[in-house]
Amino acid sequence: MSGSTKPYLVRALYEWCCDNAHTPYVVVWVDEHTDVPREFVKNNEIVLNIGPGATKNLHIDNQWLSFSARFGGVGRELWVPIGNVMSIFARETGEGMGFEVEKAEEAPLREPVALKPVESGSAPVESTRSPDDEPPPRPSGRPALRIVK
Repeated sequence: MSGSTKPYLVRALYEWCCDNAHTPYVVVWVDEHTDVPREFVKNNEIVLNIGPGATKNLHIDNQWLSFSARFGGVGRELWVPIGNVMSIFARETGEGMGFEVEKAEEAPLREPVALKPVESGSAPVESTRSPDDEPPPRPSGRPALRIVK
């Protein structure tokens, strides 16, 4: 029995987006096997930017799509079964491909994650900014890059 073509197509379209200076986005079906920020899920779906500038340690294998990203300034580890990817597309053009959700009876094994238990007496981490602080001013003018040798 041959494996699914979905992970190969997802990887190919991701590369195509990056090669053409487009931003790759995925639409994911969220269920009990999906580890994503639930506060951004609507109708069991979430749209994720998986571009190089938005992710860290992106890995798309035949079972999982995983990466680290920041949501509201908080770093998160995301794990999505490849069967839950509904589509991948370029934000700029909308070009991409849609897929059927492949419901897994059992979640495929994912890489172990080292979790640290939270001690009951530990205090939450607080931000160094006070609520009265204003955000830093945005630079004005046109953005520019310069070559540093």
